[in-house]
Amino acid sequence: MPRSLSESPAGGAAARGTPRIVLAFDFGHRRIGVATGDTVSRTAAPQGTVPTGPGGPRWAAIDALLREWRPALLVVGLPYNVDGSDSAMTAGARSFAAELERRYLTRAVLIDERYSSREAEARLKAARESGLRRRRVVKADVDAGAACVILERWFSEGT
Repeated sequence: MPRSLSESPAGGAAARGTPRIVLAFDFGHRRIGVATGDTVSRTAAPQGTVPTGPGGPRWAAIDALLREWRPALLVVGLPYNVDGSDSAMTAGARSFAAELERRYLTRAVLIDERYSSREAEARLKAARESGLRRRRVVKADVDAGAACVILERWFSEGT
């Protein structure tokens, strides 16, 4: 079920009304996968990754993404363990979402992202095997693909 930092529903009347751009993030300690989509087509497109390091994400890169896309909503994948308990990454993803809201004054919705990376990797490998994708699958592609999966889940569950 989608979760928001403000505990309000992810969808609502605004999501069903005028078209909105949504930016999704697959939080990680090395890279953050990014995808965009809109509430009309309800499709997601990978936008690459943002590097992270000991000081956190490269905020200048995230600034540029928000300037370019001007999203109405942010979606952040919340990593849980298989049994639904918090994982080692859960607190970091929550902090990242809270910082997004603080910096950009844009609502950030948290959504369960279990198995999103596996699903993204399987999709990419299938595309390569079918000939739709020529280059090999690298971790950054999987992270951006996982952000797509996260956004698609939000579209199907939250709007």
